[in-house]
Amino acid sequence: QVQLVESGGGLVQAGGSLRLSCVGSGHTFSNYAMGWFRQAPGKEREFVAAVAWYNDSTEYADSVKGRFTIFRDNAKNTVYLQMNSLKPEDTAVYYCAADTVPTMFIYRSSDNWGQGTQVTVSS
Repeated sequence: QVQLVESGGGLVQAGGSLRLSCVGSGHTFSNYAMGWFRQAPGKEREFVAAVAWYNDSTEYADSVKGRFTIFRDNAKNTVYLQMNSLKPEDTAVYYCAADTVPTMFIYRSSDNWGQGTQVTVSS
């Protein structure tokens, strides 16, 4: 069973930066993709970014392109989300996810979730 544990959320001013981390366990991730989704109050969960575990392929939501960077450390089974130039509209609970590459990259969905970490961007 896939287990995902996020960390790194917090409160930051607009224009600031945060880095989220997610450690995966309980599965061989070599054929998987890992990614980040977010859910703001009153809104549905939305895709943010994903990275394929076996190469450097990445995918981003249009709203974060050029500001967020997803990258992984295979040796640590960890995926990171570097968030720069944060905006108040980035405020949400951020969830780590892991699934097959098509599920994550094409369907922008997942069946495996972490518990979430709160990111709050003040104006």
